[in-house]
Amino acid sequence: MAEIRNYTVNFGPQHPAAHGVLRLILEMDGETVVRADPHIGLLHRATEKLAESKPFNQSIGYMDRLDYVSMMCNEHAYVMAIEKLMGIEPPVRAQYIRVMFAEVTRVLNHLMWLGAHALDIGAMTVFLYAFREREALMDCYEAVSGARMHATYFRPGGVYRDLPDSMPKYQVSKFSNQKKVDELNANRQGSLLDFLWDFTESFPDRIDEYETLLTDNRIWKQRTVNVGVVSPDRALQLGFSGPMLRGSGIAWDLRKKQPYEVYDQMDFDIPIGKSGDCYDRYLVRIEEMRQSNKIIRQCIEWLRDNPGSVMLDNHKVTPPNRETMKHDMEALIHHFKLFTEGYCVPEGEVYSAVEHPKGEFGIYLVSDGANKPYRLKIRAPGFAHLAAMDEMVKGHMLADVVAIIGTQDIVFGEIDR
Repeated sequence: MAEIRNYTVNFGPQHPAAHGVLRLILEMDGETVVRADPHIGLLHRATEKLAESKPFNQSIGYMDRLDYVSMMCNEHAYVMAIEKLMGIEPPVRAQYIRVMFAEVTRVLNHLMWLGAHALDIGAMTVFLYAFREREALMDCYEAVSGARMHATYFRPGGVYRDLPDSMPKYQVSKFSNQKKVDELNANRQGSLLDFLWDFTESFPDRIDEYETLLTDNRIWKQRTVNVGVVSPDRALQLGFSGPMLRGSGIAWDLRKKQPYEVYDQMDFDIPIGKSGDCYDRYLVRIEEMRQSNKIIRQCIEWLRDNPGSVMLDNHKVTPPNRETMKHDMEALIHHFKLFTEGYCVPEGEVYSAVEHPKGEFGIYLVSDGANKPYRLKIRAPGFAHLAAMDEMVKGHMLADVVAIIGTQDIVFGEIDR
C-alpha cells in the first residue's frame, strides 16, 4: 500500500479571497481541511502604540484606518471613550448626525462585504451592483469631510461641521455631455439631506436586486447552506459579535441592549438567523441594510426639523470657528493650543463600545491625566472571528474555506493592529 499522508498548503496572502494580508496554513487530507492555522503579522500597523505617542485628538485619523471599510464607526467608539473620560456630551443634533453616518457606514460596509464575498464565491455581477450604490454614499462622506474614505469627521464634543446645504455636482467633460450631466445631477439640486433621502427611496429596490441575483440562486445556496455552521452556545463561547453572533440566532445588538447616542429613539429590528451557517449570515446582513435604511430616514426627518449646534461651545475641547479665530486673539490661542498640545484628560479608565458593522468594536482607554493616552487597547470584532477559523473550516472542502473567510467579513487593519 502506498503511504497516504496529509499535506500542508499555504492559502494566501496572494489568494484573491485572502485580500492581501491573511495567510492560512491548511493541513489537507486530499481535498478536505483537517486543520487551519491563521497567521497574522503581515500587516501590523501598531495603531495602539502610535496612539500612545500622540495627543488624544490627533489619533482620530488612525481610527479610520483600522477597519478601512467602516471608517466613521471606528471613530465613533474612540471619540465616545474620550467624551466619557472627560464627562462631556455632544449636542443632540451632533448625536443624530453621528447615528445617521454610523448607519451610512454600515450600509457601505455591507455593500463592500456583499460584493467581495459574492466575487470570491464566483458571482461577478453583484460586485458591480454594490459599488454603484457605494458611490452615492461615498459622495456623502466627501461632502461632509472632504475625504471619500478616511473622514475624521467625528470629534470629541460633536462633529467637525454641520451638514452642507449643497452637494458637489458633475461637470461636462469629454466623458459626459450636457444631457448626461443633467441626468447625473438630477438628485443633487438640494442639500445633503435631500440627496440622502433620495438614496433611501431607491435603496430597498436595489437590495431586492441583490436578492434576486443571490437569495434563491441554487449555486449560491450550494456554496453557503450548511457551510461554517456555528451553534448559538459555541458562538457565545468564541466571543462572536455582530452578524456572526446574530446569524447563529442570538439577538444581541448594542444599539438595542446598551443604547448609545440616540439609538433609543430609533425604531428598528434586530434580524437573526436560524442555523448559523454562511447563508444565514448573508440573510442577516441583507436585512441589516434594510434596517439601516429605516434609521437613516428617521434621522433625516429629525435633522430637517431641528437646526442647532453640532459642536460643544467649550473651546478647551473643541476648536473655535475660523471666522472668530481670525479676529479674536483668545480664540487663536485656543485653536493653536488645541491642535498642537491637545487637552489633558482626567485620570481614569474607560471602555466604550459601538455596534460596528462587523460586531462589537470597543476602545479601552487609560488616562494618567496627561494630554495623550497612557494605554489604548482596541477590541476588534474580526480578531475573535478569525480565531474561530480552525473550528469553522474543519471537515469542509478547500473551496469552502473561501466562503467561510467571506462570511466572517474580515478586514485586517483592525485584526493586525
